[in-house]
Amino acid sequence: MRKLRELVVEFLRKEDGPTAVEYAVMLALIIVVCLAAITTIGSKANVTFQTVGRSLTSSS
Repeated sequence: MRKLRELVVEFLRKEDGPTAVEYAVMLALIIVVCLAAITTIGSKANVTFQTVGRSLTSSS
């Protein structure tokens, strides 16, 4: 039981685990921001292409 306690205390003192978690959270946030930006740009591009398509069709 003492060995287990020592292992837990040693694990909690190490800083490798929290650093990896912080990097994972930052990566997740970056991915969310990228997806939101791509979705917004894609929607605006779609509207632009539809507008151009309609004006080409109506002028022909």
